[in-house]
Amino acid sequence: MCGIIGFTGYLDASEVLISGLSALEYRGYDSAGIACFEDGQIAVRKSVGKVAMLADKVSGTLHSFCGIGHTRWATHGGVSEVNAHPHSCGRVTLIHNGIIENYHELAGELAATGRIPVSQTDSEIAAMLIDSLYEGNPRDAIAKAASRLEGAYAFCILFSDIPETIYCIRKGSPLVACHTEDGSLVASDMVALLRYSKDYFVLPEDQIAVLSRHGIEVTELDGTVVTPVMLHVTWDMSAAQKNGFKHYMLKEIHEQPESLRRTITPRTMRCVYRHDDGSCAEYYLPDFTADKIPDSVFQDVNRVVIAACGTAMHAGLMGRILFERLLRIPVTVSIASEFRYENPILDETTLVITVSQSGETADTLAALRLSRERGAKTLSIVNVKGSSIARESDYVLYTHAGPEIAVASTKAYTAQLAAFYLIAFRFALARGAIKAEVCASMTEQLLSTIHSVDDTLLLKNQLKDISRHLVTASNLFFIGRSLDYALSCEGSIKLKEITYIHSEAYAAGELKHGTLSLITEGIPVIALATQSDVLSKMISNVKEVRARGAMVILITKKEAVVEESLYDYRVDLPDTPDLYAPFTAAVVLQLLAYYTSSYRGLDVDQPRNLAKSVTVE
Repeated sequence: MCGIIGFTGYLDASEVLISGLSALEYRGYDSAGIACFEDGQIAVRKSVGKVAMLADKVSGTLHSFCGIGHTRWATHGGVSEVNAHPHSCGRVTLIHNGIIENYHELAGELAATGRIPVSQTDSEIAAMLIDSLYEGNPRDAIAKAASRLEGAYAFCILFSDIPETIYCIRKGSPLVACHTEDGSLVASDMVALLRYSKDYFVLPEDQIAVLSRHGIEVTELDGTVVTPVMLHVTWDMSAAQKNGFKHYMLKEIHEQPESLRRTITPRTMRCVYRHDDGSCAEYYLPDFTADKIPDSVFQDVNRVVIAACGTAMHAGLMGRILFERLLRIPVTVSIASEFRYENPILDETTLVITVSQSGETADTLAALRLSRERGAKTLSIVNVKGSSIARESDYVLYTHAGPEIAVASTKAYTAQLAAFYLIAFRFALARGAIKAEVCASMTEQLLSTIHSVDDTLLLKNQLKDISRHLVTASNLFFIGRSLDYALSCEGSIKLKEITYIHSEAYAAGELKHGTLSLITEGIPVIALATQSDVLSKMISNVKEVRARGAMVILITKKEAVVEESLYDYRVDLPDTPDLYAPFTAAVVLQLLAYYTSSYRGLDVDQPRNLAKSVTVE
């Protein structure tokens, strides 16, 4: 949720920090600040607003080779300079990502020692606690503080009497680090480090990293030195830049054919079938050998539970339909933030699939941990290598979407869909629910869908024109059935999060059960009608909203016969089998949301009150 960067080495620290914060601004953008060692003292600069405002404030005022920086997404306390990070108390200055749940109790104890906070943040309480425990040994103070803190945190800490050194610890919130010939760096996301190195490590929970210009030492809380596991980034800096697009979101929408190709093609195995007459035929089957996911994972599974949040949960809704159609076993999709409180029924015959782009979503991580405690098999779909969810799952299937900077998820969503399709196909094949030739045909169609997504991007001018008619809307509805309803949920959240238009998704058959009372003259209704088996029923639902004056935007297939009087605008998807229509229709909904937000003059990439990665509950 917040952006963290730290550097100590041979470069201008303020330049490194400001550059890193700019790369991390999508993680938090209501205020920013840095703290640097300068002439033996710690100098702090803060600013409300974008990183550019902090950059203006810092320019030419700091000369340092060691410092920490932070972009904030407010949780405790409003948006103000005093609440911005870094926070200082005594000899301690720190930046923090996460939430300290017992901060109020700790504040009461610290007040008795004369330490009174000046901000409204839980982060300042953490600084005060560490300072109260500091007796000259940073590791001891940090370890003692960690035993007292409840909640999630990633800290980068400066001690005023130990210059040019950064101390780091985390629990729940991510930190990655690397050392180069220019010095040592730490950040909340690899995008801030990429210009310096493609090799990095994820700091494990409850271990302390000490960064100096000469290297990074990682220890257990008791001081035992450990060797971190090094990872390598396969994408370059251009993947995290706009590359000529006006917004990251538009760029990431256009990257979907390639992200799908990277996610699907490495997991298809070429097979050769020899006919009785001696001729041969090639076909492809899903294969998870490289992912180290054996078919045995899918055996002895009587039930599947999918746990995720937001867009990832909507991908799970699609996964549920696929699994139940192909496998004929019950599948439940749970909102991860509610999962633990439902006291879910889990055992060794349950496969729990958790989904998270970042691999650090706090509620999803908690759902994963509960599932493992109760003996369920766990398989995770994540985009970030070495993330907490990836490390703690029994099995992990990485999507290869590359970095996603815009808050609104686009390519990560369709890559998650692709992962679910591949899992469903392999799951069904391994269980004997479908034959190899059927699985091969479905896999071939999935591969062909990549080209259909490319073709869908050609509709952008039509969608740009349609979106002009949504700009003044105050309410909007999505309706659909079956796969289209699952996609409607994603289309609705995509629109509302970046346009600020109130939007709801409804199963079209539920209109008569209350929703029709909200349909008034001119209200936009986006009707998804891509599934042939429910098309006639869907058209009946369109007639219902049309009869009440709705402005209908129909998203369907070229061959669908629909009276022109039933819609104001019609979008025909490229030819795709019904099962794969969600991929092309998703792109259409993303572009509608993008252009509507753009025409409303809003910040498409950084919508208000939202951040990219939710690492607190």
